[in-house]
Amino acid sequence: MTGQRMQPRRLLVTGVGGAPGLDLALELLRRGHEVIGVDADPLAPGLLAPGIIARVTARADDPRYGVHLLALCRELKPHGMIPIVEHELPALIPLQEDLARLGVRTWLPGLETARAAIDKALFHEVLHEHGIPVPKTFLPETLHQAPDGPLVVKPRHGQGAKGIVFCDTRQQARMLCDLVADPIIQETVTGREFSADCLVDRSGRPSVVLRERLIVKGGLSMVARTFHDDEAVQLVRATLAAVGAVGPNDVQGFITDASGGRPRVVITEINARFAGGFALSEAAGADLVQQTLNGLFDLPVDHDRLAAKPDVYLSKYVTVLAHGPAPCHPTGGTT
Repeated sequence: MTGQRMQPRRLLVTGVGGAPGLDLALELLRRGHEVIGVDADPLAPGLLAPGIIARVTARADDPRYGVHLLALCRELKPHGMIPIVEHELPALIPLQEDLARLGVRTWLPGLETARAAIDKALFHEVLHEHGIPVPKTFLPETLHQAPDGPLVVKPRHGQGAKGIVFCDTRQQARMLCDLVADPIIQETVTGREFSADCLVDRSGRPSVVLRERLIVKGGLSMVARTFHDDEAVQLVRATLAAVGAVGPNDVQGFITDASGGRPRVVITEINARFAGGFALSEAAGADLVQQTLNGLFDLPVDHDRLAAKPDVYLSKYVTVLAHGPAPCHPTGGTT
């Protein structure tokens, strides 16, 4: 679904090395916009995608990040910026006024919201305080309180499925804590895994589209279908409000069998960005990209255009973006 059209803009999209950033950059190109695609990895696939104005930037944890980003914006003069890497947000949020002076529109959460999206232990605390069902979560020093059953050890500040290890006992989890960087331990939740493509307008009103993750590889939903579940939608909305989310977000969770007195719907994480499977919500009728652009440029978000039909399927695959001599990218900077 292409939805409404607006005057072509020059848009900066970060994180074009990953599926969400690359897919968004390509979708914006299809809609007639100019796209500046940036990534800290000089071998990022999106830097070779036809039509993208490609630049390599400093990592978000590099002290030069702000200098490089502002220099890039002075050079290429984007009208707006859509970040797709949560770990950039703490460094990017303080730059909003500088970016505005350069004519670059942003639509960013507050620092506490960004921290809740990045820090899985903090996210658990926030949702637990608001009475939203989450997996039981433990730090290495509180592991003795965990059930001696199926557990998952994951990086506290990780992304996707990187570094996630499943185990059967506390003893195994204790050993895995030495192998996983800055770990947390959670009870393993089973059931129907879902993602929710969300857009929260500037007044705080959210729209939610649920996608069941049928085949997941490397944390990315490769086969999925849209569906509707009232309880899941309500808990996703409550999650967005609890963390103070704005703009595009991805909330993930499970619909369980609710046996043993467990909650039927459990929320596992939030990503303060477009999800890798947003194309399915678009295919099902939700005009996520255009309504995000509306919000970015202070135009009304039309929530009637964010409804999606259930039982629409999407299957992703890997394709070749470019081939030929090896690219000669620098290891940093903006050239």
